Amino acid sequence: MKMYKSELKLQKGFTLIELMVVVVILAILAVFVVPNLMDRPDEARLVKAKQDISAVSSALKLYKLDNFNYPTTDQGLDALVQKPTDDPLPKNWKPLLDAVPVDPWGNPYLYLSPGEHGEFDLFTYGADGVDGGEGINATIGQWNIK
Repeated sequence: MKMYKSELKLQKGFTLIELMVVVVILAILAVFVVPNLMDRPDEARLVKAKQDISAVSSALKLYKLDNFNYPTTDQGLDALVQKPTDDPLPKNWKPLLDAVPVDPWGNPYLYLSPGEHGEFDLFTYGADGVDGGEGINATIGQWNIK
């Protein structure tokens, strides 16, 4: 029996079963991967807050080296950006930051001098803006950064 080219057409494309196998594999991957990716923005905000606190703490230490004391609570972190006009006036003031950062949740970092945990306290209350908490709602300060 003689076959013609038109009768020998090859199948092209995927069968329904092959497509279903791919969909099931993607669904299984999504079940394991997506929950891990959902926590990443919160983790990034925590890391950013810790980095900001470390950087501002270093600027505060430089301020003390130049001026022999930390800015007062009233002078605040603005003393790192613009020269304070109230006592104690810094003798060797220079700008140490371009701008006072805000925490990753849009709130200003809190500063106390003297602090409850050291010579100064620099901290944020976290995502919920309330003292205490756990995870992204925890209070993060220079005293508890590792």
